[in-house]
Order: sequence, then C-alpha cells, then structure tokens
Amino acid sequence: MINRITTLFPLLALMGAGLAYQYPEPWVSLKPAIVPLLGLIMFGMGMTLKAHDFMLIFKQPQVVATGVLLQFLLMPFIAWIISALFGLPPYLAAGMILLGCSPGGTASNVVCYLARGDVALSITLTATSTLLSVFATPFLTWLYVGEQIPVPVTDMLQSILTIVLLPVTLGLMINTFFGQRLGKLTDIFPILSVFAIVLIIAIIVAINRDKLTLIAPAITLSILLHNGLGLASGYGLTQLLGFNPRQARAVAIEVGMQNSGLAVALALKYFTPQAALPGALFSIWHNLSGSLLAYYWSRRPRGSLKAENHPIRKKASTSLISRLWAILGKLLKKRRP
Repeated sequence: MINRITTLFPLLALMGAGLAYQYPEPWVSLKPAIVPLLGLIMFGMGMTLKAHDFMLIFKQPQVVATGVLLQFLLMPFIAWIISALFGLPPYLAAGMILLGCSPGGTASNVVCYLARGDVALSITLTATSTLLSVFATPFLTWLYVGEQIPVPVTDMLQSILTIVLLPVTLGLMINTFFGQRLGKLTDIFPILSVFAIVLIIAIIVAINRDKLTLIAPAITLSILLHNGLGLASGYGLTQLLGFNPRQARAVAIEVGMQNSGLAVALALKYFTPQAALPGALFSIWHNLSGSLLAYYWSRRPRGSLKAENHPIRKKASTSLISRLWAILGKLLKKRRP
C-alpha cells in the first residue's frame, strides 16, 4: 500500500498542480499551512529512522562523508551554473540555489530501495545531510546569492532548527524507544508525507498561477538539467572513486533528489513566492525521474550489483578517496588565519 502510493506520487502531484492552476482561490488561502505541513513531513521522516541508522557513519565514515560532501558541493554549484546560463531573474535564481543547498529528499530512501541500491547508506545520507542542513543550507545560500539578495542566515538557521531538526529528532526518539509498541501505526507517516507534499505543490502553483506562463519554459528546463546532472554526477563520480554499484546508486539518488519542501518553505518565508516555484516544480519532476531510474536499475542483471572485490581496484579506490580528503584538509588549513 505504501509503496503503491509513493509510486503514484508524481501523478498525484500533477493532479494537485492541475487543480490549483484551474481553481487557485481555495489553495492560496492555505499558504500559512506550508510550514506546519513541512514540519509534519520532517516528523514523518524521523519516524522512519532509529538511532542505529547512524552507525554506518562509524563503520564507513569515508563513504558517508563523500556522499554528503557531493550533496552539498555539487547541487548548489550546478544550480548556480544553470541560473547564470539561462539568465534567471534574481529571485528565481535564489530559489534554484536554495533548492540546491537543501539536503536529500524524503522520498530518496524508497526510490533507492526500488532501484536495488544500498538502502542503509541512503538512509544514513538522508539523515546526516538533514541534520547538517541546519548550518549548511543558510551558509551556502548566502555564499552563492548573498551579493545579489539579502540572505538572513541567522533567521534561516533558526527556521531550519524549528521545522526540520526538532521534528526529525522527535520522530527519531519516538521510533527508537516506542517503535515496537506503535507497530504498523508508523506506516501512516509516509502516506501523510506524500499528501502533505502534494498539498504544498498545489499551494505554490496557485500562488504563482499568473507568472507560470511567463517563466515556465526556462525554469522547467533548469529543473530538468539540475536533477539530471545531479543524478549523473553523483553516480559517475562515485564510480570513479571506486564505490560499488549499490553504493553508487544510493549516492546518485541522494544527490539528485532534494528536500524540495524545505526549499519551498524557506523561499516563501525569506524571499518571494516566485522563489518557491523551483522547489514546487522540482518536487514533481525528481520523484518522476527517480521512479523511472529505479525502474531501469531494478531490471539490470543481479550480477551487475556485486561489489568489486578485486584487491588492486580496492586499494586504488581507497587511496584515491584518502588523497582527496588529504587535499581538502590542506585547503581548509590554508584558509585559517
């Protein structure tokens, strides 16, 4: 039931967007509900996690750190390049970059499972990037757009604490200590999250209805490129670094699928309704592209998923990852006063 509803998410999102475009008035009045809805989504995400989900950080620290680093380096940079390439208006560009600076999407774990990727790694990356987003998202947004548009870093940080960190932590604690007692009751949260995201998309489409016909082609193409380059870069770079295919799939999905709900909420609160449009459109598309990619990968031969155990390649990949982290450490030392 849950997987079926998740699979239907792109269709539900398109239906919600279509209704909001045709009949915007009822949806516009729901604008104040966006932040509480996102809090519900984040709480639902926490209810899918347990404390032991973070153990992979200690077992495979370089793999997790590399995945998170790609998440917060690739997507903001790709968004910045695309915004400059298409000459997007300042607030649309800010919305694109804010989307790129957001953590991994809440649906990425399900997509990773359907794609026969490393689900444990996917869950760890989502949880870790979500927690780090409290600091990373405001700082990176300021770094990329702070010269063109005022970015209230401190206020944004406080908002992420309230609508992301606290609900996720509360959900995680409840699931860790009381998950067995709650039983199948926890299965309701992924379904609630799907309908909450659909509702958020509908509200944003309704708010931007008059502007959609003017900016839709450019922003639509920008969204397609942003998502596609994120998926391709995440997969290609991890393969280059020697990750096994299942790990590469998990990282690619995590990098390419953003928490668009967070980008929408922050854009509405600190920028303009126009800046929230990239997040709303991305939410529809990345679930559709992720589902298609999962379908393609799920039909690949099982032999293609076997981890590479060749001692020479294993040694080379470990050496390459260590070298990259050593270079990064030197750069950070040089920037210190």
